[in-house]
Amino acid sequence: MKQLRYYIAAIIAFAVWGTFSLVLKPLHEYSSLDILFYRVFSCAVIMSFISIFFKKKKIKENLRIFKSQSQEIRQKAIVLNILSSMLLTANWFSFIYVMNHISVRATSVAYLVCPILTTILAFFILREKLTRLQWLAVILSGAGCILLSYANLIDMLYSSLVGLTYAIYLVIQNINKKFDKFLILNVHIVFSSLILLPFFPAYSGAVPSEIKFYIFIEVIAVLYTIVPLLLNLYALSGISSSKVGMILNINPIIAFILAAAVFHEKLELIQILAYSIIFLAVIIFNAKEIFSAGLNPEEMKEI
Repeated sequence: MKQLRYYIAAIIAFAVWGTFSLVLKPLHEYSSLDILFYRVFSCAVIMSFISIFFKKKKIKENLRIFKSQSQEIRQKAIVLNILSSMLLTANWFSFIYVMNHISVRATSVAYLVCPILTTILAFFILREKLTRLQWLAVILSGAGCILLSYANLIDMLYSSLVGLTYAIYLVIQNINKKFDKFLILNVHIVFSSLILLPFFPAYSGAVPSEIKFYIFIEVIAVLYTIVPLLLNLYALSGISSSKVGMILNINPIIAFILAAAVFHEKLELIQILAYSIIFLAVIIFNAKEIFSAGLNPEEMKEI
């Protein structure tokens, strides 16, 4: 399969994010804003250092590509990339807040809602086509989310906010396909840090003194921010936003398992049923790619 490497990139990214609670929960005594501040600032410093000292050639090449575009396209790209930074900032803060102050389960629901929103937004905004089987998967996924909202409506409201911010981010990355993925992510994180910087003096707490805090922040910055986001952007360069969105369901399924097995959050039968339905929806949505190896071209057309 020509697109296999893009699927693998997306799967690894979302599988890593699914285990985020393992490094975030140990910081639950710190405020959500402090975790966000140090996470974003750390990412900005690390990525900018790498870009300045190791990617000078890429910077010049990407600037040349940018300048070769029409003024209208350049202005659109600037606006959408600033919006991307704002969406990432909002997503990170809401995710950290919900994880540490609502429940691990609620964050897993957020990334079940996100694929549905991503698929629908990609259909209307990017005109990505969906087969009848893929629409069935979207409906099944929606049914699973409705079951989860029935179990806890408040969790669903928080989850929808987290999911919507990332869904919009995924869709608008379509504009950046011509540019280096590392540099694009560097721009997003630098803008995000600039957005947060004015709030740092007033809203940050005392400077953390525990070495544990800084160790976990660096792990979060590198392994749970830079690496997965780069893999995510790489996946988007080869497969559609709707497919990446549906693969994202791997994230909440892993988080759901951890919520029960590690953090001992109470899970009801209806929640287990809902997650099972959504897992089935992921298989159905990507059925053509999963089973294409065993089908001839004529059979594939019928899926």
